[in-house]
Amino acid sequence: MLTDKTRALAQGPNFAVLTTMLPSGTPQSHVMWVDADDDHLYVNTEIHRRKFKNIEENPRATVVIMENGNPWSFSEVRGTVVETIGGQRARDHIDELSNKYLGKDYANAIQSERVILKIAPDREFTFPPGG
Repeated sequence: MLTDKTRALAQGPNFAVLTTMLPSGTPQSHVMWVDADDDHLYVNTEIHRRKFKNIEENPRATVVIMENGNPWSFSEVRGTVVETIGGQRARDHIDELSNKYLGKDYANAIQSERVILKIAPDREFTFPPGG
C-alpha cells in the first residue's frame, strides 16, 4: 500500500522521474507523468522506447515524485513493475494523464503502442519525513 503522501503526489499534477537500468547497468532517468491507486504507481510509455525495453529486461524501477512548485517535498518509491497493461486501456490512460497535466487529450503522435507500467512499491521514502 502506498503512503498517503505518495498517493496524493502521484494523483495530483506533479511530475515524476522514472529511473530504469540500461543493459550496461547504467541508470537511465526520464521526467514522466504519473498516476496511482491505493497500492501501485502507474507510468505510461510506448513499447519502442528504451525505458520499456529496460523494464522488460529488468523490472526494477525507482520513481521520484516532486510536489509542483516545491521540489523539496517529494516521495521516492523503489519498486518492481508487476504488470504491463496495453491496448485501449493504455491509450485511454495517456489521455487521462494529459488532461490532468495539460487540460486536454494527448496530442502527440503515437509511434508504436502505449503501455502502462504498474509499479508495486518495495520501499518508500518521503520528505519531509511524515509530511
